[in-house]
Amino acid sequence: MTQSHSRISKAVIPAAGLGTRFLPATKATPKEMLPVVDKPAIQYVVEEAVAAGLSDVLMITGRNKRPLEDHFDRNYELEEALSRKGDAGRLARVQESSDLATMHYVRQGDPRGLGHAVLCAEPHVGDQPFAVLLGDDLIDPRDPLLARMIEIQEREGGSVVALMEVDPAQIHMYGCAAVKPTSDSDVVKITDLVEKPDPAEAPSNLAVIGRYVLDPAIFAILRRTEPGRGNEIQLTDAIQKLAEAEHSVDEAGPSGGPVHGVIFKGRRYDTGDRGDYLRAIVRLACEREDLGPEFRDWLRSFVTEEM
Repeated sequence: MTQSHSRISKAVIPAAGLGTRFLPATKATPKEMLPVVDKPAIQYVVEEAVAAGLSDVLMITGRNKRPLEDHFDRNYELEEALSRKGDAGRLARVQESSDLATMHYVRQGDPRGLGHAVLCAEPHVGDQPFAVLLGDDLIDPRDPLLARMIEIQEREGGSVVALMEVDPAQIHMYGCAAVKPTSDSDVVKITDLVEKPDPAEAPSNLAVIGRYVLDPAIFAILRRTEPGRGNEIQLTDAIQKLAEAEHSVDEAGPSGGPVHGVIFKGRRYDTGDRGDYLRAIVRLACEREDLGPEFRDWLRSFVTEEM
């Protein structure tokens, strides 16, 4: 029987990482503020949350992350200068980020992994299900992954994880899911999760990517989760415990329901790796109406003449 569950309204975006793979660019600039064409990567993520109906956004930040807050705040001096020039187009683009959502911020303080970052959201989220969006994964707005995940969570309860098929040789770079099929072709039930397994021991080629819709029961589990891989509190470990304990009740209360996975086959841009970051810029620039035609012509010439 279809169940009725609370409407999800809050998104959590962990953004406390140091961005060491992009040094020295990230020495003084948060990696989330690196531009993807002409918008910082983090704005694409907030726009995705808002498009899925999540207008309340909590960003988990750390030291040297103040530019994130400034970007989503008003800049009256800049706005006034653009207004005086009559530059309505750029003024609208500047104001767009500050009008996107109701933004909140909390500092992680002690960087103890993604699981710990999510735990920092508990006072804001409370006892409602919520979405987690990782800033390294950009999902094309034409492929509404998060909306589909929210639909499944509201129908089935529990938690929902985004999955993507990858080359089995690359599965050691991801969390990996063991699954059972459901009546929906793009939805599976997750029975186990393994963080960055050896390819020979991986239960599937379904990798966890950076979108989650989580039951608030995750917080009680995270508080009891010991540091795992990299001596960090892994969100994957806590979700695994949710999957294992679906039908159990312990001192923390109900288990939090089932864990489902939505298998995503759309367009995803990984900005956490330097090569993939460059490829994301090229792809998105090629698809822009204002930049694409001229840029594609130049790219063809460059590849033909220089490569």
